[in-house]
Parts: sequence; C-alpha cells; structure tokens
Amino acid sequence: MSNKIDLSKFEKKIILRQIGYKDIKDIIALQKICFPGMEPWQKDHLESHLEEFPEGQICVEYDGEIIGSCSSLIVNFDEYDDKHTWEDITDGGYITNHNPDGYNLYGIEIMVHPEYRGMKIGNRLYEARKDLARRLNLKSIIIGGRIPFYHKHEKEMSPREYVEQVTTHKLHDPVLSFQLMNGFTLMRINPNYLPDDLASNKYATLMEWNNFDYRAKTKRHYKTAFPVRICVVQYKMKRINSFEEFAKQVEYYTDVASDAGSDFAVFPEIFTTQLMSFLDEQSPSKAIQRLTEFTEDYILLFTELAVKYNVNIIGGSHFVEEDEGKIYNIAYLFRRDGTIEKQYKIHITPNERKWWGISRGDKVRVFDTDCGKIAIQICYDIEFPELARIATDRGANIIFTPFCTEDRQGYLRVRYCAQARAVENQIYTVIAGTVGNLPQTENMDIQYAQSAIFAPSDFEFAREGIVGECNPNIEMVIIGDVDLEILRRQRQSGTVRQLKDRRPDIYGINYKD
Repeated sequence: MSNKIDLSKFEKKIILRQIGYKDIKDIIALQKICFPGMEPWQKDHLESHLEEFPEGQICVEYDGEIIGSCSSLIVNFDEYDDKHTWEDITDGGYITNHNPDGYNLYGIEIMVHPEYRGMKIGNRLYEARKDLARRLNLKSIIIGGRIPFYHKHEKEMSPREYVEQVTTHKLHDPVLSFQLMNGFTLMRINPNYLPDDLASNKYATLMEWNNFDYRAKTKRHYKTAFPVRICVVQYKMKRINSFEEFAKQVEYYTDVASDAGSDFAVFPEIFTTQLMSFLDEQSPSKAIQRLTEFTEDYILLFTELAVKYNVNIIGGSHFVEEDEGKIYNIAYLFRRDGTIEKQYKIHITPNERKWWGISRGDKVRVFDTDCGKIAIQICYDIEFPELARIATDRGANIIFTPFCTEDRQGYLRVRYCAQARAVENQIYTVIAGTVGNLPQTENMDIQYAQSAIFAPSDFEFAREGIVGECNPNIEMVIIGDVDLEILRRQRQSGTVRQLKDRRPDIYGINYKD
C-alpha cells in the first residue's frame, strides 16, 4: 500500500480576523507596498484605531502573513459636509470622532498586497464590513473611494465624465469598478479628498452600500443641524491717536472671530465715535460732522476684513451724511463674499436728536447671508416689538442689535427687550455694546454694557435662554453657537408656538413699506 499523502504540506491557511496591536508594524509595511508615494499610517494612528473601534479594524492573514486589511469607524454621516475630506472624516487619521451611536459605517482604507490580488481578498474584506454593519444594525456603509486610473485620462475628460465612463463599463478603474461590483452606488464626487493621492488627482468617489436588514431602534433618531457661530465683541472705548490705531484694534477682534471659526463678528453701535477722541472738536454737532468724513475709510476697512478673515461682519454702526446734509445712524453688514448691505436706525433717541441731530430711517430690512436670513435693529429699535415681528415674518432667524448705553438702566432696557423679542418671535437675538469711557468726548463719556446672545426659552435651547454673555463692563468677546434647525423645529413643535398661535383674526401689524 502507498503511504497516505500528508495534506498538511499543501495547506496554506487563510484567516480573516480583527487586527491587534502586534500587527501594527506589518500593517504599516503593507501600506507602503500598496500605496507607494502616499503618506503611510503612523503607529499612533493605528493604536488610536484599536482604542476607539477595534471591531472596525480587520485583516486577512495568509499562511501567517498579513496580505490585506481595512479600517473603518462609525459616524452620523449627516453631520459632515457634502464635500468633506479624508482628514475631516477621520479626525486627522485618529478616528477619535468615532460615534458608537452613529448610523453609518465609514470605510477609511482598504488594501491588498499586489502579489495576492485576484484571490478575492478585497471581497472578503468588503463582506466582513457588511457583516459588521448588519451585526451592529447600521444603516449603511459609506466609503470615499480613490479613482487611481483617472490621471491617465485627466487631460481629455473631467472627473465626472471619467466616473460615468467607468460606471457604464466603457473604462475600467481598479477601485471604482471593484466597488460597483460589490454593491456600492455612487453618491457624489469629492474634490481634494486625499491631498497626496496624485493618481486620482485628489478626487474621490463617495459611495454607499445600504443595509436592507437595518431596523430602527426605539428612541434612537438623528436630527439634522444648522449651526451658526457668533463672536460678539464687547468693545472698549479709549483714547486713540489715529484711524490706523482704530483699524488695528478692529482687525485684532476680527482675527479672533476668524480663528474661532465664527460665521459672524458683531461690533457695537456708533463705536466709531472713538475716532472723535483725536479730532479735538468741542462742539458735538461739529465733531459728528467731522466723524462722517471717515465713512469711506470705515467701509473700505470692514469690507477688506470680512473677505480677508472669511467672516460676516456686523460693523456696529456709524454716523453717515446723506441727503444733502442729513446724518443717519447706519449699521452695515459686510458679507465675507465682499458684498455690503445697510440698515438705518429707525427710532432716534432724545439724546441723538439733542446732541447730534440724527435723522430717522424708514425701512425694516432683512438680509440674505450664507447662514440664512438676518436682521439688524440698532439699540433703541429693539425696544419696539413691531420691528422684530416684521423682520421675523420676512424670514429673519437672527436679529443683531449693536447698542451703546451709558448706564445700567439703559442697558437693561436693551437686554430685556432683546430677550423678549427672542421669546415672542422664536428667534435668536444678539446684543453687542461698548464699555470704557471717552472723557474728552461730549455725550460719549461713559459706557455700560454686558453683551450677550439670547435664544427662545424652551427645552432644546440654552438654559435660561442665554447662549452666552460677557462680564459687565470688561473688554472681551463671547463666542456662541446657535442652531437654525432647532429653531425651525421648535417653531413647528415647541412647548409653545408663538408664531403659529397668533390671532390675525383679531390683531395684526400694518407695515407701510
């Protein structure tokens, strides 16, 4: 009889398993082979993956050698911008943004050793991800896929045209074609996804596989958001010696707002009267006349700052001469795209009439911005509820109120009315005031302020309806986030619904536009 064949001599064991810390060195080596010319993982990246989401880190071992791997995390994908990058979705490669309560498994890398391609190693890894998504009851798998053959065609077609050629099987791409065969569908094409992916010209195809076994869990739901970040400047009035000195202070605060990622920087009412401190003019009316001569410098300064620092600026307000000698108190909106709007102060205080002869505006404006519709109501104007109601009816979600008050009583009138407008109209209100003093300047000698951001008073909003507030009478800023999506939902289904529950059958506002 012949000897039995020792089959173990022919066996080459293939194992699909979770990556461990002992595999980190091999994973980095594999990545260098699979993606030459691209920045590989660092050891601390992979350690962070295993700390944050070990189940999402999978490899294929063949005869004791790791020949393929994939990495992933869980996110609520709706929280990310449509044109997010790999850096955004991976938190710089560390996946510390992994959300165990999220809806979507996001694949951030898959690789197979070139010598073992054709063995369906990639299919095994994709199926392992699908099994993980089913086991964790996730809605879908999303991937940002490379298109590594695009560089061969970039001179003759756009990324969209190239992707269309691949999806209709007229061209082959080793990554995109493979993903399509594995049941993924195209969502969109993202530019600048991986900066070092030159073969794809930095483009990536955003792909999704839907888990048909997904079942919504009780009490588990996701709500979208529309966050807007606001930086309020509580500006100190102090003696200066030139417009350049004023500009330097203003740029400093704009830079602060920009560094914080703010959508709006808000300055106080008539804070440009600080310029009067070096004009050496005793007569208030003549001082104001000379102040208006800085209007073009003021507009040019803020327009440049809004564009340079990529932030919309509520430029406080400034006294402007128009209509053959009339002087108005005007608040400007300097958009970060370089465009400008203005709102005239409609109600003039007795002091403004007495000292400076300020004329009244006559229109309630609502402005479109990249953060929705807003209105500006200067100081005294917020104390007239009709104006806020008109602005709200025209779509405003935020009312900005630059103010200037000399004592606590005046300040509280502005504050209490701004808070009331937030409740009455289910909107956000923002007040920005001046502090400090200008002893040498008539009618601007003392200041009192506690600037703040207010919200309606309901469960989903900030406690006590205060998103944030400055300390009183101190030069400082506050930075706070407001959410326009929460505002929309609360108008529809809040504890109280002031906008929906009005009684137009018995009262209304007649605006003479």
